[in-house]
Amino acid sequence: MSGIIRVYKRDDEGTLLFREAWYDEDYSQFVMNHGAVGHQSKTQETDVPDAEAAERLMDAFEMACTEDGYAEIPDEEQYWVVAQYALKTREGTSRDRYLEEKAKDALSGHLAWRGLGIVDRSEFGDAKLNIFCLCPDVNKAVNAIKVCIRGEDLDFTKLSIGAAPFGDLSALKLKHSPKQATSFTL
Repeated sequence: MSGIIRVYKRDDEGTLLFREAWYDEDYSQFVMNHGAVGHQSKTQETDVPDAEAAERLMDAFEMACTEDGYAEIPDEEQYWVVAQYALKTREGTSRDRYLEEKAKDALSGHLAWRGLGIVDRSEFGDAKLNIFCLCPDVNKAVNAIKVCIRGEDLDFTKLSIGAAPFGDLSALKLKHSPKQATSFTL
């Protein structure tokens, strides 16, 4: 069974909306999640007897989304939003690795429940921890990352955020910095 179906469309006022669905094997539930991108979504769970029943629901969900004008946003039309922490050492410490896991987990859930994308990967280098998020809306993602990191008490004072088109990481632009920085580098 495919993992998750995540689709988007703009309504008549230009608001980006999303719908997503997946099968939660642990609870034997088909889960649908939907809302306006950037806002806490609404979720509906349906108990299902088995994976085969969930697959039928996934197929019906996909067909209904297509009929309603929803479609996947190709990666090439999305943006990299990079949450970056300044570190005390070049390669990071065990404390920094703990921060990496906590921040990735927090951001994964926070972005997903708002239709704002996924945490794609993280990497250490040059005294920085970079967490790469693939997002359909830069400004809403930047705001959500700030809210999440502050809310999870994950050292907001060391957080910088940069954004770039999917196909050009060299075009990263600073979107948030704790200091008076004017540029963003990986």
